[in-house]
Amino acid sequence: MARDLTALFDPRSVAVVGASDDPAKYGHAVASQALRAPARRPVHLVNRRGGTVLGRAAAPSLTAVGEPVDLVVLAVPADGFEDSVDEALACGARAIVAITAGFAEAGPAGLARQRAVAARVRAAGAVLVGPNCLGVADNTTELYLASDRFAPGGVALLSQSGNLALELQLRGAPLGLGFSRFVSLGNQADVTLVDLVADCARHEATTAIAVYAEDFGDGRAFAAAAAAAGKPVVLLTAGRGAASARSARSHTGALTSPADVVAAACRDAGVERVGTPREMTVALAALASGARARGRRTAVFTDGGGHGAVAADAAEDAGLEVPELGGPAQDRLRTVLWEQSSVGNPVDLAGMGERRPMSYADTVGELLASQEVDAVLMTGYFGGYAVAEGGLGGGPAGGCVLAEGESAAAKEIVAHLAATAKPLVVQSMYPHSPSCRVLAEAGVPVFSATEDAARALAVVTGRRDRGGGVPALPEPAAPLRDPGYHGVRALLAAAGVPFPPAYEVTDEEELLAAAAEFDGPYVLKALHLLHKSDAGGVALRLADRAALLGAYREMRTRLGAPAHSVEAMADLTDGVELIVGVQRDPRFGPVALVGFGGVLTEALDDVAFALAPVPAARAEALLRGLRGAALLDGVRGRPALDVAAAAAVVERVTTVAAAHPEIAELEVNPLLVRPDGALALDARAVLAAPDDAPTA
Repeated sequence: MARDLTALFDPRSVAVVGASDDPAKYGHAVASQALRAPARRPVHLVNRRGGTVLGRAAAPSLTAVGEPVDLVVLAVPADGFEDSVDEALACGARAIVAITAGFAEAGPAGLARQRAVAARVRAAGAVLVGPNCLGVADNTTELYLASDRFAPGGVALLSQSGNLALELQLRGAPLGLGFSRFVSLGNQADVTLVDLVADCARHEATTAIAVYAEDFGDGRAFAAAAAAAGKPVVLLTAGRGAASARSARSHTGALTSPADVVAAACRDAGVERVGTPREMTVALAALASGARARGRRTAVFTDGGGHGAVAADAAEDAGLEVPELGGPAQDRLRTVLWEQSSVGNPVDLAGMGERRPMSYADTVGELLASQEVDAVLMTGYFGGYAVAEGGLGGGPAGGCVLAEGESAAAKEIVAHLAATAKPLVVQSMYPHSPSCRVLAEAGVPVFSATEDAARALAVVTGRRDRGGGVPALPEPAAPLRDPGYHGVRALLAAAGVPFPPAYEVTDEEELLAAAAEFDGPYVLKALHLLHKSDAGGVALRLADRAALLGAYREMRTRLGAPAHSVEAMADLTDGVELIVGVQRDPRFGPVALVGFGGVLTEALDDVAFALAPVPAARAEALLRGLRGAALLDGVRGRPALDVAAAAAVVERVTTVAAAHPEIAELEVNPLLVRPDGALALDARAVLAAPDDAPTA
């Protein structure tokens, strides 16, 4: 159920408890901001000494205000925090913003206090932001309860870092970015990131949601909320730490890092993930343009060969395509360019801009109209003619005439854009010039750095790695009682995962009885070893029962395993070995891994990730997106493999893992995929420790 946050963003009245005249105290900063819109709603300042604060009468307590208060900001010492919360609730507060620190971030005792306070707030039917937060702001309702101002605009900024929020504001200003809302997440004791994303999705004035998060809480719920938002969500997160301590228990664990998990969740949810504040503002500026491309075919348009070559590389590095234009497109370009212009891609004016500035607009118009082009990246000197006359550009003589022509070209480019939904992104040596401002004011993202322009274009351009949404978790199944090799095989086989025949044996009599059930060649595996192949606990291609018995005696003597598995040797002809694994993340729940497997899994490191369970169609897309995907279609005369059968196994394995929260890791490695189907050759499971209670 969506939570009602009306009192948080549009309260009837506000009180700042801990308001102060001391500029060193946060109560001073918040009170100063709160008084920016005194006509919008009553603003009450509370200081235990009474008197005046910021030239206004201050009440000595919240009760002394004498009337109900809808939203209360608490900037008080930690030792008096609980009493202040109780007083706020008694005075009718429906929302509390807790600046006060010293709770979960301070250790177990602080966490216990925090949970108790949150429970009291919820029981009263109110909401709590924080504690340990830096406030909230809503430009659309003139609510200013943070230490700094945020320029108005369409971005809702939800951040666990106050300083990063300020940097984003500073970086966004030159790009024309403004903010509808700002919320400092704090410890998320009550109101969570998920609640805020859902509310901002419903907020009409918000066009995009920007998130900086270090702790997602329920990460899977965040991904689901972002996927359902119907608005762009851009995520900046930190923490590319090593995998958990149990990673060595399986190849899946060894190959999965926290960064992989977040990336998988973002792809599936359609969230744009960035690595720095600069990247975030670049992405937001691109999204603010409103233009979207259906494909990745990018035309690079320049007035200088160097800029064109660098931009083409940057575009491809960003995941875009820069294909050579076909004959018809080149012929149309030649009608507006002169003979020495290059029309292949990059398209280069080759000096024509100085003769005829309108050639910029003519070329952009032809490229946007071309059926061979999904997006345009214009790079180079454009904008320089408008500043050359004042000595800023060092441009050619006759700057005034060229400036007028360039300005007219900028307006004509805007007119061309009005007739298409394709995106145009500009890199200019003079991004703040009058001509570039004409473009920027019309919604065209303009950057000074080529890599920023390419990254921005990639954000609004169709890419292959977009996921298919956040999958629902199945109902929990009866817990797995036997995590041994044959117990895991039985669990997966019951779900439809195909295995070769196999029998567990503990002595020579059982070994020979098992061998009589099917013809050789045989496989012998020593059980209860973590990595059987690495320990020499797997013998393949044992031609007959005598060879099987000899291998058994040698292996038992060397390894001392209490049990072994006798299996039919699969036909490896024309086959490729894959890995399918699932690891349960404490924040995002089950996360699947698929890729090239076998004993070289970690050496190859050619894997892809997605939230589990993974439908077969999504699994096939992941497999075909691997670096070595060409092997699946047959190379050097080998037949194509049954990728659909492998994808079906991925769906079954990941569904089983998702239905068993007690399983920390589940893995099939190798999964043999052949031209005529797929066969699981080995499996293992790792149960969660008793204190590892899953959150999803």
